[in-house]
Amino acid sequence: MILKGSQRSGASQLATHLLNARDNEHVEVHELRGFSADDLHGAFQEIEATSRGTRARQPLFSLSLNPPPREHISTEAFEAAIEAAEKKLGLQGQPRAIVFHEKEGRRHAHVVWSRIDSEYMKAVNLPHFKRKLQDVSRQLYREHGWNMPRGLVAGAQRDPLNFTRSEWEQAKQAKQDPKALKAMFQRCWEQADSGKAYAHALAHQGYTLAQGDRRAFVAVDFRGQVYAIAKWSNVKTKDVRARLDGLQNLPSVEQAQAQISARMTETLRAYVTEAETARQKHKAALAMQRAQLVQRQRKERADLAAAQEQRQTKERAERTSRLNRGVRGLWDRITGRYAKQAKANEQEALTAWQRDRREKDTLIVRHLEEREGLHLMARQQKQAHDKDMEQLHRDIAAYQQQDGKTPPDLKGQFRDGAERASERIPERGRDRGLSREP
Repeated sequence: MILKGSQRSGASQLATHLLNARDNEHVEVHELRGFSADDLHGAFQEIEATSRGTRARQPLFSLSLNPPPREHISTEAFEAAIEAAEKKLGLQGQPRAIVFHEKEGRRHAHVVWSRIDSEYMKAVNLPHFKRKLQDVSRQLYREHGWNMPRGLVAGAQRDPLNFTRSEWEQAKQAKQDPKALKAMFQRCWEQADSGKAYAHALAHQGYTLAQGDRRAFVAVDFRGQVYAIAKWSNVKTKDVRARLDGLQNLPSVEQAQAQISARMTETLRAYVTEAETARQKHKAALAMQRAQLVQRQRKERADLAAAQEQRQTKERAERTSRLNRGVRGLWDRITGRYAKQAKANEQEALTAWQRDRREKDTLIVRHLEEREGLHLMARQQKQAHDKDMEQLHRDIAAYQQQDGKTPPDLKGQFRDGAERASERIPERGRDRGLSREP
């Protein structure tokens, strides 16, 4: 289970993000501990209000817990992991909120603690929290027998294709997958043995090498997006300069963008638009199926919660009726029968609570499995789209070099790619979760 934490402010924005039901298939506020408020916004506002009596600028500590892919983790296992992290960080007893998200077929948890110690009115210090969370994460992988990621085994073995949030946002703006984009830049860098070869490799992929500010080298795509070579190739700036400083007459970013814009004819722009429209149609159809399935699942969960609440009310009344009142109740206390029956009631209540939790976890796992087919289709389509995006850049580069004599069939290429992705999906995976009646 990967644990990622950060100290932060912005209580209202964080609460809104955690309650976002648009980007998450299911959202559940699982626990609010140590707050007067009974809602997430109110709880976080309490933290913010308390922090005003201190010098703390980041009164919140936010932690995300992400299990390995295709591992269905029980609520109890999540809680045990949260307790382990809380103890390791020294946040025992601090007010906290736990929120569960289900997104893209995976269930993960978010925990937010208040760093403000209300007794001493100061923030709890969290030195080396990243290293401590890595220690907890390693222990969880060992306890559950999961295959540990290379980055946890040894920091030097971290996946070189990991990307930052800024890289993710830039790739999203360019309508590309950040991991595939980073792999392309690294592949070009590794295959080229000189600056000229590297520029040629980028040009073959549809990118123009340009001179950025402060002697930095960048690549520009046909949309005019700018990519820092060192960052996207995952190499040091000094190594980039050592290889590329000998290149002469590289255009500036503005010149490269102007050259690309001049070569992008209206016909070519139309092909790009049609290609991307084909992808969006497939994506929209899948999103509609997902929305219908999620809506039914939300109703099933609401029905289960209502049924459990009704059963709990009935069972509480039955347990209460076993405790005599008045003179008989006084006699039961004297003889010890009252304490014995109260203890039996507590054990019965605990058993009922465990039963209800198992029922809920079972329903959640079934819902995750039902959505598995849709997410498999989405991943297959995305992989096909990523490959087609690389081909699109190459086709545009070739088309521009040929002065537009042979326009590529970009629309057909994207349509065929989406159909190939659909054909690769097994029937069982394609149908799972779609044939059940509400």
